[in-house]
Amino acid sequence: MSATPSAQFFKRVTPGGWAAVAWGAGIAFTALLRIRVPGQDEPDVFPGFIILRWDGLTMLAVATLVTLRGGALLARRPTAALNHFLVASVIAATPLGVDAIPFAQYLAVDVALYAIAAARPRGEAWRALLLAQGLLVVYVAVRLLAGWEAGTTSTLAVALTALVAWLLGRSEGQAREYAERSRAQATEQAVTSERLRIAREMHDTVAHSIGIVALQAGAARRVIATQPEAARQALTEIETASRETLAGLRRLVGALRTADPETVAGPEPDPAAVGCPAAPVELPGLPEMPGLAALDRLVELTGNAGVRVAVRRAGAPCPLPPDIDLSAFRIVQESVTNVVRHSGADSCTVTVDQRDPETLAVTVEDRGPVPGHARVSPGTGSGYGLTGMRERVAVLHGEFSAEPRPGGGFRVTARLPLPTGVTPR
Repeated sequence: MSATPSAQFFKRVTPGGWAAVAWGAGIAFTALLRIRVPGQDEPDVFPGFIILRWDGLTMLAVATLVTLRGGALLARRPTAALNHFLVASVIAATPLGVDAIPFAQYLAVDVALYAIAAARPRGEAWRALLLAQGLLVVYVAVRLLAGWEAGTTSTLAVALTALVAWLLGRSEGQAREYAERSRAQATEQAVTSERLRIAREMHDTVAHSIGIVALQAGAARRVIATQPEAARQALTEIETASRETLAGLRRLVGALRTADPETVAGPEPDPAAVGCPAAPVELPGLPEMPGLAALDRLVELTGNAGVRVAVRRAGAPCPLPPDIDLSAFRIVQESVTNVVRHSGADSCTVTVDQRDPETLAVTVEDRGPVPGHARVSPGTGSGYGLTGMRERVAVLHGEFSAEPRPGGGFRVTARLPLPTGVTPR
């Protein structure tokens, strides 16, 4: 669900902007208390004589300028901004003829405490709270030591309000930290799950290749004396299968041994999708170890689900190493599944580009949702489909991108380098 325009507006206003709004609201409230409004015989608070003079108005103007300066600093230097707000509150309280800093003059401080507690480290947040509360204590102590009246209970109310603002900020900050940790853990789990799946598929590929080697070796042993040409062909098959399997194992083990932080970089998953990542859906009717040759069957099954898939091939098709063939198919399968489940589109295009003898490129793109259908989490599926595809491409040292199309819709592209020195079967 997208944010409403009002929610987007509130998010666009910076904490410094909210502090300035709070200060303006406090000044307006202070003025209303000192004038007679309809329904009253007299003002709630009689204005002090200083506020009506030029020096009182000058103090309020200076306090406003200091507050605006603090609002400009709040995002970059929050402690300095808080100091500005505290100084402004003392300056503004002076011409009011009051015995304590009023609540209205502390609203900007409350906003700053909330912002600092929500976004800054715990130590800095605690220092900000102590600074704000300490000023109130010092203000009352100075008045008492000077023999003046001090609004102790009013100061306690202002201090309590500042504490509540700080606690609300800490609560939001802790919730944000928890959500970030949950996203990081879920993303890490998605990467681990995808790596385990790749390892299982490689295990099956190796088992299949070893079976071929065993069969060909047995055939060569039986005919090596009577049919040397057939034996030579069997040995060639053994060499090819062995080289392919060894190359795939080297790529897999080398990638799994490397903890590359860039592997999981990219668009963050949907916060609403935080949780255990689900495995990619296996469509019925596909081979146990599919490759790009199974695209026609994938197209048929996807069409039954209501989405037309057009397959375009560039370049002459040529055999691929089993691990690359399988990974390319899995990337297409996951992308098409996301189109079916989340895009709202009624068609998509799969492009297999084999024009470059050193690279295999696959692209899946759709034109966006049909009218009346809203796309859900563009291109992310459960929130971790892209993470799994990116991890699979990283294992093969390829390049991966997933982004909205300029004309609408979404595009997923994977470029997989083809190993040299491997003779395809």
